[in-house]
Amino acid sequence: MNEIIEQLLGYLRGIWRNRWYALGCAWLVCLIGWVVVHKLPDQYEASARVFVDTQSVLRPLLQGLAVNVNPDAQIGLVTRTLLSRPNLEKIVRLTDLDIQAKDPDAMDQQLNKLQKKIVLGASGRENLYSVTYQDRDAQLAKKVVQSVVTVFAENLLGDTRQDTDTAQRFLDKQIAEYEARLAEAENRVKEFKRKNIALMGAEGQGYFSRMQQATADLETARLELTQAENRRNSLLQQIGGEEPTFGIGPQPGAGPGGKAASLPIDARIQNLEKMLDELLIKYTEKHPDVIIIKQTIIDLKKQRDEELAQYAASTASAASGNNTSSFGPQGVDANPVYQQLKIALGQEEANIASLQARVVTFDRRVKELQDQVNTVPQIEAELAGLNRDYEVNRKKFEDLLTRRESAKMSQQIEQTSQDVRFKIIDPPRVPPQPSGPNRPLLMSVVLGAGLAIGLALAFLVSQLWPTFDTRRSLMQITNIPVFGSVSAVLSLAEVRRERLQVVAYASLGGMLLMAYAGLLVVETIGLQWPF
Repeated sequence: MNEIIEQLLGYLRGIWRNRWYALGCAWLVCLIGWVVVHKLPDQYEASARVFVDTQSVLRPLLQGLAVNVNPDAQIGLVTRTLLSRPNLEKIVRLTDLDIQAKDPDAMDQQLNKLQKKIVLGASGRENLYSVTYQDRDAQLAKKVVQSVVTVFAENLLGDTRQDTDTAQRFLDKQIAEYEARLAEAENRVKEFKRKNIALMGAEGQGYFSRMQQATADLETARLELTQAENRRNSLLQQIGGEEPTFGIGPQPGAGPGGKAASLPIDARIQNLEKMLDELLIKYTEKHPDVIIIKQTIIDLKKQRDEELAQYAASTASAASGNNTSSFGPQGVDANPVYQQLKIALGQEEANIASLQARVVTFDRRVKELQDQVNTVPQIEAELAGLNRDYEVNRKKFEDLLTRRESAKMSQQIEQTSQDVRFKIIDPPRVPPQPSGPNRPLLMSVVLGAGLAIGLALAFLVSQLWPTFDTRRSLMQITNIPVFGSVSAVLSLAEVRRERLQVVAYASLGGMLLMAYAGLLVVETIGLQWPF
């Protein structure tokens, strides 16, 4: 530790011996530096503050109806790309700096200079930004800041409109394309149905469901036909075992005019006519059931006319006093039970004929479907594919229409009230006093640099021309034992001269500090230097 202290003290003694070199170097550096600082041109800083308002009342009200764009992300993108080369070229043109650029290299230098000197930063709160720029020309600095604010506003508000227009044109193009596809798909489905209408079933009913339905209808018709035949056979047995009665005279229920007031056959005709009306609602007049019922009604009417004629003849014979035996053939049908059985038998015969026609029709339908087992499923599969393509195009077309309406509503919202509003809080301005350079600080730096350089020079000289101040340092360097030392005894004149040198050195150092203080005062109060 003592060696380190001794070495430091040796360095200090060496610097003190060469103190005049240090002081002279400090004066020289300070004078040159202070003159350079004084000659530095004044810098004027223009600034402006803008606010981007993203709070809109319409956004929550139109949620789901219009296209929602994240304004914060949009602002972030604009601020990050504000100093891009295209925007800098706009700023150069707005400030007429492009006139000063004689060639592309000069223009590139202007752009790089603007990119380095334009400062865009946040001003303490959300979406509040400041723009600053420094230049020797105060008016140019103000024009640059104004141009930056203009480009900022154009990019922020113009990009939204441009994006909306681009989206609108894209949607219109896609809608036209899908509309053509949809029309083409509709035509394919229409042509396919027109060509294969005979092999296609009802809407939503496939081949196997039609086959199952036809088979079930055939089995039901066969079962009803069997039941009707059994009822007919039972009626035939009853008619065969019924004993007819013989007698003359009017049938019970005859009116005074000799005409039957009501015949059972009339009720049957009424029932058949009601059935005919119901069938005509479902089928045409060429349907087998309709034809059979019509023919049955005609037969029953003929039968009724014949019975009425027979009844009229028998009544006339009884009135004339003819004693013809009542056991004739006209009296057989006068038995009411026998008559009812014959009517029921006729109904069952008609019902059997109708059911037989239905069985034939359903059987033919089942056979036709069985013959089409290899054709109809293929046609249904092709139709399903066409319908699937049609549904895909239709769904996409409707989705595009919905999106276009949302885009139109968003565009109308932008035209009526901007979702993002750009406000200039502080317009571009330049203070009357220059903002730089900071000459007091630079002068202090020059003073410190001069003193440091002077000390470094004194230390360097001491190392180039070393002096042995102690016996120990001499012994360490020469490795020769030192037996003693002789102290210098100065005369009074030499002591006085030494003191004068110290006073002169201190005076010159003090003058340097006084010059520094005077320059600070001059810079602070804004006086002009004498040189």
